[in-house]
Amino acid sequence: MAVDPLETTELSEALSRDLAAKVREELARRRISRQRLADDAKISISTLEKALSGTRPFTLATIIRLEEALKIKLRMPAAKDKAAGAPAMGSAPMELGGYSAGAVKWLEGDYLTLRPSFEVKDAVYAYRTKIEWSTDKNCLCFEESERLDAPFSQKGVISIPNKSGRVYLLTSDEGQFRLAILGRPQIGGEMYGILTTLRAERGGQLQPVSTPLVLLQSARHAAQFGRIAPADPLYAEYRAQLQRAIDDDHIRFVLP
Repeated sequence: MAVDPLETTELSEALSRDLAAKVREELARRRISRQRLADDAKISISTLEKALSGTRPFTLATIIRLEEALKIKLRMPAAKDKAAGAPAMGSAPMELGGYSAGAVKWLEGDYLTLRPSFEVKDAVYAYRTKIEWSTDKNCLCFEESERLDAPFSQKGVISIPNKSGRVYLLTSDEGQFRLAILGRPQIGGEMYGILTTLRAERGGQLQPVSTPLVLLQSARHAAQFGRIAPADPLYAEYRAQLQRAIDDDHIRFVLP
């Protein structure tokens, strides 16, 4: 029996990694399960899982079936098309998840960022976080602004590993780390998670602290930056967003 070459033609590891990132993006965007996608594409769930986890490359036949099921083009333009002006997409280093620029385009933008105030009880601290692709670092990067304590504004790189399904915002400054772990965006673009950082105490002492963190797409939410007190018009909305991080079980604090 003749074997269809499409069924046996395995794509390169780098291309398979980029395609896996695009498929995961579509799953998250459309909020559909891997099982449903496998059924629609008429492939086994095992084949899909192995390709998305990187344990086995995609075959050309699998990609064609996924493109038909999703009704989008997953593969990059051919070389002749690139010569006509189509830009080449980069890929982040594997230590950041190996995602492609195109697969994370949906994360780029300005976010209203909320956390509890460290200094004033019951107040909410609000500032801006910008997420965009860096051609220099070849990955998504973030940068904070509109902070009351501007000298402590953070910037760094973003990791999106396959295994955890989380978005990590990492600052590394001469060996000192600050980490935010966020869930994938909700249908309204909200990201809920936890921030682990250092709090400045009296006498210049630094104390480790963890707190709920919320990122809201600026285009969808009214923005007020600084320390938001209970009397401020947007306080109730901001406080409810922070409480949702805990009530909806996006994060959990485990105490001894």
